Amino acid sequence: MRLKIVQAGDPVLRRMARPLKPDEIRGPDIQRLIQDMRETMHDAPGVGLAAPQVGLSLQLAVIEDREEVLRDLPPELLAERDRKPVQFHAIINPVIRAQSAESVDFFEGCLSVVGFVALVPRARSLTVECFDEHGQARTIKATGWYARILQHEIDHLHGGLYLDRMCRRSFAGVDNFNRYWKDQPITKVRADLGIKGGC
Repeated sequence: MRLKIVQAGDPVLRRMARPLKPDEIRGPDIQRLIQDMRETMHDAPGVGLAAPQVGLSLQLAVIEDREEVLRDLPPELLAERDRKPVQFHAIINPVIRAQSAESVDFFEGCLSVVGFVALVPRARSLTVECFDEHGQARTIKATGWYARILQHEIDHLHGGLYLDRMCRRSFAGVDNFNRYWKDQPITKVRADLGIKGGC
């Protein structure tokens, strides 16, 4: 079942979400929610979706970066973003245990901030401990685009949006992003927008 995605301004997006207990994770309600969130994420389309985005203040997000989507993207774009397919999985009660000091800027959008994107600095790599959709403890070591997705979704579970971390000068409507910045190297985008150092 496709769920309604709430938009920026809804208080649920700014609350610290509630952790789930192991018996809840394996129960029929959460299992159904995971499948509904997967369907909603695919339909949107997106590569991640957190429970607060569908109005539920729970520490649960689903992630999938499908191979068939990546096939249509230029190889140089995939290489620049260090983007590879990620199989479907859920992250529940995630905790970032380590992350690289090195950060990387790329444009991000959000299904709860429709129509806009901005450059967001994120750690290049990180280690996350969580439970998966089966209630099993899992340690994830991620780099590149996958690390970015994890950080974006974990922010949602802590009441954050990419707007809180973005390079403000880069904030753009999707139409203007596609017109001016989509195919530009990030170094050129930063130079053209006068972004020096951090954001």
